[in-house]
Amino acid sequence: MIFNKTRIVAGLLSIALLVTVFDMTVFAVEMDKILPVAGLDLTLNEGVSMKEVVEERGLDTENEYYIVEPTDIVKKEMVDAVREDYSNLVIADVNDYVNIRSIPSEDGEIVGKLYDNSVGDFLEEENGWYKIESGNCIGYVKAEYCVTGEAANELAKEVGRRTAIVTTETLNVRKEPNNGAAVIGQVPCEEVLTVTDEAGNWIEIKIEEGYGYVSLEYVTLSIEFVKAESREEEKARLEKERAEREAALAASRKAQEAAAAAAAEEAAKIQEIAASLPAGDTSLGQQVADYALQFVGNPYVYGGTSLTNGADCSGFTLAVYANFGVALPHSSAAQNKKGTNVGSVANAVPGDIIYYSGHVGIYIGNEQIVHASNSRTGIIVSNVYYDKVLGVRRIF
Repeated sequence: MIFNKTRIVAGLLSIALLVTVFDMTVFAVEMDKILPVAGLDLTLNEGVSMKEVVEERGLDTENEYYIVEPTDIVKKEMVDAVREDYSNLVIADVNDYVNIRSIPSEDGEIVGKLYDNSVGDFLEEENGWYKIESGNCIGYVKAEYCVTGEAANELAKEVGRRTAIVTTETLNVRKEPNNGAAVIGQVPCEEVLTVTDEAGNWIEIKIEEGYGYVSLEYVTLSIEFVKAESREEEKARLEKERAEREAALAASRKAQEAAAAAAAEEAAKIQEIAASLPAGDTSLGQQVADYALQFVGNPYVYGGTSLTNGADCSGFTLAVYANFGVALPHSSAAQNKKGTNVGSVANAVPGDIIYYSGHVGIYIGNEQIVHASNSRTGIIVSNVYYDKVLGVRRIF
């Protein structure tokens, strides 16, 4: 409850009673009393009133005095206030990346990179440099290339991605947030979905069939921020990408040489279609795109990997790339970790895998993709921006 100035005397008497009942001092807290809140430590020093803390957090500054049960102020309002506070983050605001250096000077050794919209924890400030910890990096970034404080608090809500990881074998996605609602689609175990809203014990997520709800009982929630990349990690990534490209090219050549000897009936049908491709661009990515387009109109089947009899979204990309000797996992989230990250659609070329929330497709150029959309439409061509693009991966 909150009393205005006109009830100051009554308010003070009530405070004394509350302190006795709950054994808690509201306007004078013991030195260095630590209240753990949502994973953060909130320190109330001697002589600091709960009123001052509440006003500082912006919970209520209109009224003069505060008379509340300790469970209300500590376990609810303060928890909610701190949980949404990202002002202690440092977020890169640059075109590409800002270097992380060993000392607060441009003469310092580069220990890593903080890419645009990547996030680090603020440690201290020194002469126009922020000391941060991000991923496996601890070092300094120029303050002029980053935001923190209130600016970071706002930006974090845009750059952070709230996700739900499926923890059951097959999860039903329902039209409404209750067990009696119609099922609009299904997602497999370990699929990573973008959370768009909450509804009690249910969350709203986006799948190919549209927006739907899943129970919190069957998912694990988290918030993803992109962290810094150390020099060692960058070197290892570039080497891995080079090795994967070379292996993919070698596997592709080997697969194409052995394609005529394939014995399975479906493989024979696929090779027959591939042999009819017109001469043109010989790049592997373009070949992948042209090959995938041959199956437009074929059915969507959840869990399927057949280009002729039915495939789901990741099963479609898996089967297309299998023809070129590349083994992809049967999971859209896992496919988003394969190949090379090329950043955005602006850098995409035919054959790249486009990743969405719980969905993937193959880029064919001119801002279009071919994908196994859903059970109603089957394999179709769509505009690449029909949904929010979360990743672009280049296999070749």
